[in-house]
Amino acid sequence: MTTPCAWRKSSYSGGGEGNACVEIADLHTHIAVRDSKAPARATLTFPSAAFAPFLHALKNDHVHLGR
Repeated sequence: MTTPCAWRKSSYSGGGEGNACVEIADLHTHIAVRDSKAPARATLTFPSAAFAPFLHALKNDHVHLGR
């Protein structure tokens, strides 16, 4: 797997420097995810086809928890 070169922050990062969020990078066959506050630490990778269902599950849990 290659090292991501173009990390993107969420549009939901909030004000200020927007460093309290996750960042993603598209590796074509996988999506890499890291904590923007600690970019040198662990990176999660998902097969590209699994990333959309993962986000959908997160959004549904967010709704079900009343947040």
